[in-house]
Amino acid sequence: MRAVLSGLAMLVAASTFGNEALAAPVHAISMHGEPALPADFKNFPYVNPNVKKGGKISYGVVGTFDSLNPFILKSMRTTARGMWDPAFGNLVYESLMQRSQDEPFTMYGLLAETVEWDDDRTFIQFNLNPKARWADGQPVTPEDVIFTFELMRDKGRAPFSNRLSKVSKMEKVGDRSVRFTFNDDVDREFPLLLALSPVLPKHAINVDTFDRTTLEPPLGSGPYRVAEVRAGERIVYRRNPDYWGKDLPSKVGLDNYDEISVEYFLQENSLFEAFKKGEVDVYPEGSATKWARGYDFPAVRSGDVIKDTFTPRTPSGMLGFVFNTRRPMFDNIKLRQGLALVFDFEWVNKNLFDSAYTRTQSYWQNSSLSFLGAAADDRELGLMGDVRERINPTILDGSYRLPVTDGSGRDRNVLREAVTLLREAGYAIKDGKMVDAKGKPLAFEIMSQNAGQEKIALAYQRFLAPLGIVATVRTVDDSQYQQRSQSFDYDVIIKSFPSSLSPGVEQVGRWGSQSRDRQGSENFAGVADKDVDKLISNILQARTTEDFTAAVRSHDRLLVSNAYVVPLYHLDAQWVARWKHIGRPATVPLYGYQLPTWWDERVQ
Repeated sequence: MRAVLSGLAMLVAASTFGNEALAAPVHAISMHGEPALPADFKNFPYVNPNVKKGGKISYGVVGTFDSLNPFILKSMRTTARGMWDPAFGNLVYESLMQRSQDEPFTMYGLLAETVEWDDDRTFIQFNLNPKARWADGQPVTPEDVIFTFELMRDKGRAPFSNRLSKVSKMEKVGDRSVRFTFNDDVDREFPLLLALSPVLPKHAINVDTFDRTTLEPPLGSGPYRVAEVRAGERIVYRRNPDYWGKDLPSKVGLDNYDEISVEYFLQENSLFEAFKKGEVDVYPEGSATKWARGYDFPAVRSGDVIKDTFTPRTPSGMLGFVFNTRRPMFDNIKLRQGLALVFDFEWVNKNLFDSAYTRTQSYWQNSSLSFLGAAADDRELGLMGDVRERINPTILDGSYRLPVTDGSGRDRNVLREAVTLLREAGYAIKDGKMVDAKGKPLAFEIMSQNAGQEKIALAYQRFLAPLGIVATVRTVDDSQYQQRSQSFDYDVIIKSFPSSLSPGVEQVGRWGSQSRDRQGSENFAGVADKDVDKLISNILQARTTEDFTAAVRSHDRLLVSNAYVVPLYHLDAQWVARWKHIGRPATVPLYGYQLPTWWDERVQ
C-alpha cells in the first residue's frame, strides 16, 4: 500500500520539549473557562446511565446516497447518514475526543484518553487510550492519527483537508501519543477542532482509491458496523459486541440500540407517511402548520405516537434568502437592504404558519452573543476599529429591529422605505417596472429545494411584484440543487446558518474571503470583505470570555448591516414526534435533544 506523501516530518520525540514538558495531562479541554465535569466523572448529565441496551430504531431522511465515505468531496452531499453524523451519531468512525452537548464547547476523552497543551495553545498532544481498538481488534496507534491527517490533507474534503494548514510539526511522542505544534496562523479554537477530527485505520485504507465513492463497508473504531447497504434506499448498522469504548464515561448512556437503520425517501410527504405507519420511529418536525394540524391520525389519538417539545438554550441561527453577491446586481448593499425590507414576515407568519414563528433579527438571537439590545461598549468598539463606520447606527447601539408591517403584504410605509433604498442603489420604477439607470429590469431567480421553500419563495415573489420587481421561483430536484449550491450557480437561495454558543472557524467557511471561490464551501453569499475577515479573526483570537462575546457581537452587527441575507424566522422550540416504544432521558442538555441518548423501551 503506497504511503501518503507528506511535507511534515513524522518524528519520534525526545523525552523533553523545553518548557512544553511542563504541560500536565488533562481529561478535558474547553474553548473558554474550565470543563464542567471533573476527571472522575461517570457520565454526561443528559444520559440515562442505567439504560438497558438492545432493540432497534429506524430513522428516515429525504435524499439519496452513493457512498460510505463521508470525508471526500465527491460524496460530500450523498454519504450514507450515520457514518459521521451530528444527529444520529458517529456510528462507525470516531474522533479523538467527544464533545459535551451540555457545554458551549468542551471536549472529553474518547480515542485520546488525556490531552496536554500550554496556556498559549501553541501545541496540543493527544495521548491515546491504550484500550482503543479498531473493529478488527487491532489497536488504534499514533501512526493511524498521523496517517489520517496526511490522507485528509491530500485527498479529503474541507474542513478535514485544511486541518494541517496551521500545523508546523506533527510528531509521534513515545508509544501512544501524537503532538501537533502550531504555526503563526493558529487561532485558539484550532486545538479543539483537531480533537473533533476523525481517525482512520492506516492498515485498512487504500490511499490510491480513497477519494472515490464506494459502498464497501469500512473499518472503524466506533460502536457499530455497516451490516446492510441498499444504495440510495437503506443502510443498516449493527452493534459491534466487542466495541472497545462502551464503558468510557463519555460513552455511557449512548449507542443504545443493537440495530440502527436509516431509510431514504424521495419526498418529505413519503417520509411522514412512513412514520405514521410505524416504518420510521422518530420524526423531527420543522413545519409549524403540520405540527399544529397534521398529527390527528390514529396512532397519536391512541397514545402510540408521542409529540415532544424541547427548548434548547442556544442561539436562533439564521434562516433566510441569501443574495449571491457574485452576481453584479447583488454586490450593491443598498439594493440588498431594500430587497430585505420588502419581505412581509407578519403576513407569512399569520397566513402560512398559524403565527408560530418569531422573526429572526440576529445570527445569535436569544443569547448573550447577539447585538440585539446591547450597545457596543468600549471593548467592542476597540476590536472593531474603523469597521464601526460601516455599521448602521441603530445596529451599533443595539436598538435596531426589522420593521413590523400591517400584515397586508403591501404595507405602504415599509414599501416606501424600500423604494428609497432601491433609488439610492440606482433603481427607479418606470412603466410599472423597477429598472436600473440603463433601463434594465430588476429580475432574478430564487432557487428552492422543496415545497416548503417554494411556498416562502412564492410569497416573497408576491411582495416584490408591486414594486415592479420580477422574481422567478424555480424548484429543482435534490441532485441539481446540490450541484448548483456547491458551484454557486444561483441568484438567490434559501439557506440556514445554525449558530452555537462557541462560533469559530466555521465563520471563515461561511463568510471569509478565502472560502468565496472554493466550491463546496458554505460561503453562499459570496462574501469577500477584509472587514468581515478582521472581525472573524477577532473571534478566533479571543482569549477571554469578555473579548469573545464582544468579537461575536461585532461580527453579528456587520453581517446584519451588510444585508447578505433576508432574515426569515425561527422557533424557540424543537419538535419531535416518536413512537412510544422509543424512550428518552428526562434531562435536556444545552443544545437540545440528542437522539444517540434515546433507547428502545421494548428491551427487557
